[in-house]
Amino acid sequence: QVQLVESGGGLVQAGGSLRLSCAASGSFFSINTMGWYRQAPGKERELVATISSVHNTVYADSVKGRFTISRDNAKNTVYLQMNSLKREDTAVYYCNGEFWTDYLTDYWGQGTQVTVSS
Repeated sequence: QVQLVESGGGLVQAGGSLRLSCAASGSFFSINTMGWYRQAPGKERELVATISSVHNTVYADSVKGRFTISRDNAKNTVYLQMNSLKREDTAVYYCNGEFWTDYLTDYWGQGTQVTVSS
């Protein structure tokens, strides 16, 4: 079984910064792509950013130039540095990872709330 635990969410003023962390634990051989997704009230979950095991990154257009995804493979942890936050970034942010156990399986964290006030 694999667990993903997010931390770092909270309330911040527009223009501010937050750093999210997501640590993976449990029984697995390796981790492929990890990523962050978000879901705002009344909207579908959307991709924010992903990072491969060799650190290739993909970003949603809405966060390019403001957010940076990174990972520490030795710690099985992925980060999301969020700068110049806007009210429209308010959402629950979910961590995701593709884990090799007996086969390749997606796992999700429980989510962490990010609220940006004006």
